[in-house]
Amino acid sequence: MKPILYGALATAALLASCTGSDKKETKKEDIVVLNRDTTINPADDFFEYAVAGWSKKNPIPAEESSWGIAHLVQNELYSRLRKINEDAVKANAKSGADQQIGDFWYSGMDSVNIDKQGVEPLREELNKINAMQTPKDVMAMSARMHTYGVGVFYGEGVGQDAKASDVMAYYLSQGGIGLPNRDYYFNTDERTTKIRNEYPNYISRVFQLMGADSTTAKAKAEAIVAMEKQLASQSRKLEALRDPYANYNKIAISELQKKLSPGIEWPVYLQQMGVKHVDSVIIGQPEFFKQLDKVVATEKMQTLKDYMTFHLVRTFASYLSKPYFDNHFNFYSKLIRGAEQPRPRWKRVLDAEEAAMGEALGQLFAKEYFNETAKKRYEDMVENVRTAYKARIEKLDWMTDSTKQKALAKLATITKKVGYPNKWKDFSALKVDRSSYVMNALRANEWWNTYDMNKLGKPVDREEWEMTPQTYNAYYNPSNNEIVLPAGIFTVPGYRDEELDDALVYGYAGASTIGHEITHGFDDEGRQFDAKGNLQNWWTAKDEEEFKKRAEVLVQQFNNMMPVDTQRINGRATLGENLADLGGLLIGLDAFKQTETYKKGEKINGYTPLQRYFLGYALGWMYQIRKEQLASQLLTDVHSPAKYRVNGPLPNVPEFYEAFNVKPGNKMYLPDSLRVRLW
Repeated sequence: MKPILYGALATAALLASCTGSDKKETKKEDIVVLNRDTTINPADDFFEYAVAGWSKKNPIPAEESSWGIAHLVQNELYSRLRKINEDAVKANAKSGADQQIGDFWYSGMDSVNIDKQGVEPLREELNKINAMQTPKDVMAMSARMHTYGVGVFYGEGVGQDAKASDVMAYYLSQGGIGLPNRDYYFNTDERTTKIRNEYPNYISRVFQLMGADSTTAKAKAEAIVAMEKQLASQSRKLEALRDPYANYNKIAISELQKKLSPGIEWPVYLQQMGVKHVDSVIIGQPEFFKQLDKVVATEKMQTLKDYMTFHLVRTFASYLSKPYFDNHFNFYSKLIRGAEQPRPRWKRVLDAEEAAMGEALGQLFAKEYFNETAKKRYEDMVENVRTAYKARIEKLDWMTDSTKQKALAKLATITKKVGYPNKWKDFSALKVDRSSYVMNALRANEWWNTYDMNKLGKPVDREEWEMTPQTYNAYYNPSNNEIVLPAGIFTVPGYRDEELDDALVYGYAGASTIGHEITHGFDDEGRQFDAKGNLQNWWTAKDEEEFKKRAEVLVQQFNNMMPVDTQRINGRATLGENLADLGGLLIGLDAFKQTETYKKGEKINGYTPLQRYFLGYALGWMYQIRKEQLASQLLTDVHSPAKYRVNGPLPNVPEFYEAFNVKPGNKMYLPDSLRVRLW
C-alpha cells in the first residue's frame, strides 16, 4: 500500500485533476526539472537529488507533521469538495445526499454552537457509564460503545474469513489502549519515555475539563494508565501481528468463556454489538483476551468507569469544543507527531465527512475528474505490468515448476479495480442534521457498524471498495485476490493526465502503485494466500525456504537504516511493503521496456526514458517529515519512511546503476553479492 498519511484520518486521501475543468493551453514546466536538486549526486542520494529542490522551497506547514505529494493532491481535492459542500448548504435541501452533505458541513463549521455545547451532547452516554455497577455492566456498555466507534478494551470487526474467502467472519483482536501501540508503554528511549510520561497529564486534563479537581483528575489518570499497561503487556508487537497463521484462531462463540474469558459473557455482548448469523469468531491474540478477563474482574469499578469515560471523550475530542480539541491536538498531533498548529477547521470537517460518507462525495468527484480515457490508460497499464510479472516468474531459476504454475495462476486471477466502483453505497438511512457535529459523527459510526454487521451470513460482495475514488492510496486485498486503485492515486498535482509522459507515469503509477500492489500478492504475507483468496500454503518446502532466505537479505538491509536519532527501521515489520516496493520497481520497469517510449529512447529535458522512470518513481514518495512523526512511524507503521522507500530498494535494481552511473564508492552502490535476488 501507499503510506498512511498523518494529519487527516488514518488512511490518507489524495487526488487531483486527470481531466476536467482546469484545462489550460500554456505548456507547463516539467515536474521532474522543477523538483530536482542538481547539487546532489544521484548516485549518492537519489531521493534528495530527485525531490529536494521541491522540499527546500516548500517547508512543512505549521499545521502538518509531514508534507508531500499526497498533501498537494489533497489540497486540489479540498478546494473542489469545499465548493460542493458550500453549494449544498446554500441549497438547503430537505432530503437526499445534498441535505446530508450540507447539514454535516454546517454542523462542523458552526464553531459557536460546538463551543457552547461542550461535552453535553455526550451526556447520555456519560450517564450510562456512570450508572455501571458490575463487570457485566461494564462489558455490556463496552459493547454499546463499540457500535458507535469507541474501541474500549479490545478491537473487533467484520471481514472475509482468511481461510474461507467466500464467507464473512467476525474478528476480535487486541486493542483498548490510548497510546499508539504497546511499545509506547515499555520502550525506554528518550522520545518514547517523554510521550509516556506526558500521557497521564493529558488524561488528567480531560477530567479537569469535565469538572474534576486536579488531585482527583491526576489519580484517575494514573489508574487508567496502569490498567492500560496491563492490557499492553499481553499485546503483540508490530512484527508479530503480520503472521496470518499466528493471528488466526477460530473459536466457537459458545466456547469463548471456557477457553478465553471465564468472566465475560461473550454471546450476550456480541449480540448487543450486532454480531449475528455466525457461530464462531476469529481471535487474533488469545493471550490478550485472557488478560482482559483478569483486568475486568479485578480492576476497581471507578477506574473502569473513568477509563471508559476518558476513551469516549478522547475518541470524539475532534468534534467537541475548543478546550477538548486543543488538549487532544497538543498530545497526539503536537507531541507525538510534531505538528505545530491545527489544520484549518474547514479541512478538518472535510476529513470527517470523508470518514462518515466519503462515497457520497466520491460519486461527484469521479464524474467530473476521472474520465474514460484516463481509466483506460491505467487499466491497460495494469495488464502490461501483469504480463511483465508473468514473464519474470517464468524465468525464475530458484522456484520449482509446481509452485511456479500456482504463482502464475494466482497472478492471472488478480482482479483489478480502477478509478471508482461500479456500484455506490447507499447512505440514505444515515441521519444527519445541523444540531450537533459530534452526534453526526457518532451516528455515522453507528451506520458503519450496522453496515458491516449486516454482511454476516451473506455472500461476500466482491464488488465493494474499501477506499473512495478521491483517495490518494491503493491496496491489495488477499482475500479477494484483487488490487484496488482509486482515481486519486494516479494524480500528479497541477497536471492533467494527458500532459504526463509514459516514462514518468510508469515510474509514478506503474511501479509505485500498480506493480507494488500486485507484488503484495506474493510478499511475505500475501504469498500465504492462494488464488481464491484463502489462507493456504501452496508453496513447496524448498521454495518457501528459498523465498525466506532471499527476503531476509532485504530485512537486513533495512535493519541497518537509521532515519532518526538512534531509531532504526524494523526490517521485519516493514518487509511486506519493502518487498512490494522492490517488486513494483522491477516489474514496472519490465512493462515500461515494452513501450514505444522506451524503445525510441528519446530524451526529455536531458533525461533518458530510463532516467525519467526512476525520477517518476521518486516523485511518488516526495515527502518530508518532522522528527516526531518519523519516530512515531518507526514504532507503529509497517511502511518504511518515504526517503527509504526510494533509496532502500533502488540499489537492488541493476538498471539504476546504468541510468545514473552508480559505481563503487558511491553511497547508493551495493556490491552485487549483497543485492536481493527474489523476483
